[in-house]
Amino acid sequence: MNSLNGNAALIALIACAIAIAALAGVAVALVMLRRLRRDQTLLIGDKERDIAGHAADLERQFVALHDHLIDIATRLDARVAIAEKRLDGAVTHRGVVRYDAYNELSGHQSVSIALLDSHRSGIVISSIQHRDQTRFYVRQVERGKGTVELSPEEQEVVDGAIAGELLDLVDLR
Repeated sequence: MNSLNGNAALIALIACAIAIAALAGVAVALVMLRRLRRDQTLLIGDKERDIAGHAADLERQFVALHDHLIDIATRLDARVAIAEKRLDGAVTHRGVVRYDAYNELSGHQSVSIALLDSHRSGIVISSIQHRDQTRFYVRQVERGKGTVELSPEEQEVVDGAIAGELLDLVDLR
C-alpha cells in the first residue's frame, strides 16, 4: 500500500500543479480580457455594447451616408444638366466692327456688334451713322449665317466673333 499511497500522492501533486497552472492561465486571460474591454470602451465609448454591435451600427451609418451621397450626386447631375442647357443659350462669341458706312471720312462712326451663343446663333446690331441721321438694324444669325443677307461689315463681325477676335475690328477702308 505504500506504493499506492506514493502514486496517489504523486498524482495529487501533479493535479495541484496543473490546477495552479490553470489558475495562472485564467488570471492571465482575465487581465487580457480586462485590457480588451478597456480598449473596446476607448474605441466605441460604450460599455453596454460589444464590438460586433458597434460594427453593425457603423455599417448602417455608412449605408445611410452612401444613399445620401448618391441622392446628392443625382440632384447635382440634374442641376448641372440644367445649367449646361442654359449656358448653351448664353452669349459666348462677340465682336465689334467700326466703319465708315458712307465713305464720308467721318471717323468710323458706324458700328456692328455680333452677340452669338455656342451654336453660333444670335443677333447682329448695326448702327449706321450719317451726318444728319442714324439708323439701327437688328439681324438674326443662325449657325453663323444671317437669316436675311448680311452686309459685308455684319458678316465680318459675325466671322470675327466666331473666330474669337474679341477686340474691335476697325475697317480702315
